[in-house]
Amino acid sequence: MSGVTGNQGGNTVGRLYGVGLGPGDPELLTLAAVKAIAAADVVAYHSARHGRSIARSIAAPHLREDHVEERLMYPLTVETTDHPGGYRGALNDFYEEAAARLAAHLDAGRTVAVLAEGDPLFYGSYQHMHKRLAHRYDTTVIPGVTSVSAAAARLGEPLCEAEEVLTIVPGTLPEDELTARLAGTDSAVVMKLGRTFPTVRRALERAGRLEDARYVERAFMAGERTGRLAEVHPETVPYFSVAVLPSRVDEEPPVRERGEVVVVGTGPAGAPWLTPESRGALLNADDLVGYTTYLDRVPVLRPGQRRHGSDNKVESERAEFALDLARRGHRVAVVSGGDPGVFAMATAVLEVASEPAYADVPVRVLPGVTAANAAAAAAGAPLGHDYATISLSDRLKPWDVIADRLRAAAGADLVIALYNPGSKSRTHQVAAARDLLLELRSPDTPVVVARDVGGPGQSVRVLTLKTLDPSEVDMRTLLLIGSSQTRAVERADGRTITWTPRRYG
Repeated sequence: MSGVTGNQGGNTVGRLYGVGLGPGDPELLTLAAVKAIAAADVVAYHSARHGRSIARSIAAPHLREDHVEERLMYPLTVETTDHPGGYRGALNDFYEEAAARLAAHLDAGRTVAVLAEGDPLFYGSYQHMHKRLAHRYDTTVIPGVTSVSAAAARLGEPLCEAEEVLTIVPGTLPEDELTARLAGTDSAVVMKLGRTFPTVRRALERAGRLEDARYVERAFMAGERTGRLAEVHPETVPYFSVAVLPSRVDEEPPVRERGEVVVVGTGPAGAPWLTPESRGALLNADDLVGYTTYLDRVPVLRPGQRRHGSDNKVESERAEFALDLARRGHRVAVVSGGDPGVFAMATAVLEVASEPAYADVPVRVLPGVTAANAAAAAAGAPLGHDYATISLSDRLKPWDVIADRLRAAAGADLVIALYNPGSKSRTHQVAAARDLLLELRSPDTPVVVARDVGGPGQSVRVLTLKTLDPSEVDMRTLLLIGSSQTRAVERADGRTITWTPRRYG
């Protein structure tokens, strides 16, 4: 309940009800809704320009001859108007005028019930009256059964279970936005189909969810229709229809002749860094394959998925295992930290996938936020100009090659991002790299020491090349060595930020 009760001119101000009517069947009205209608002096409802109102038709069995009816007729039904404020301006004027009509009844001491299909505060017209009147009058909102619940009931399928996430989106969103949101969720309902149906269908297909999608039209109303969305003809879809992606708990993986491998970059620290496309690939996978530490970063996904963790030093074996699963019809996500194409799993998978035995297995690579970009953002913008990315690990290439590349990058005055700087078995590389760079760079060159970026132990410090202490650097640390142009400035809050100007010299 919101609003207050007051008096104007000695008269008791009336009460406002926002009455949810449910999806269409009068038998789905709640007892509270029926009581609110019975208590009302005035019954208001929105309608299109033809004058018919679905809300009124639902409530008709409970309307009396002595009810004062206020039909709030929309001035337009499409987004074309000669109103100086455009479509939004025309609607805003309409809502203001409608609210004023209802306020006149309320000021006269009458009780007003505004009828709303579904739930009054869920994509409903009533909410525009509520925002304009509830702070002025004693107001009660009667919830109703939403079209979401009605659609799930008519499909007879669970909407979401356990830790699944339900996403509700309007079909009026741009196609790319729809695709991203549908790819990155467990269950979903897309509202407001009608003319948006072709866009929604394409978004579902792009998100890899078209085969899962169900269609519900006019749930609990005359002309109800349900079925597989992929089989629905676009020209037959009315506004009062929804697309549903039901729960996938206990869903049996489909039998496929051939699966696929998707190499997924999870970013530097897991769930908050996942792109919608990557999240969608993880959700849609039958099997997750990866280094155990990176698999642990993947959020809990749908039950029934299989996880295959392994050691960090068996990349080729891991890639072959994933490709074998795909060859047997599994949809496999190979999990990689950061970006899979930067010192990570994409190379290993593509190398094995190039062998004749796996030539017909589809392989895709999805990018992720790299450790260098994450560290740079945490420190400011040290990668604002040209830069080089070099791994200090000499496990797969000799140190002489690393040293030559460090000299070349330093000689070109590039900012240098140093990956894999040290580990328990590699302790001399950071000191050797620092000493080499000191021969070519100023001792005061800014150095960003970023550890566990995005994680609970995040630490980002800005030092100078001469004060870089190799003992403070481990495998979870990334180093950004500035160029001659890189600047480091301490801010008023005590934080030092770095940036490299885009203009050189």
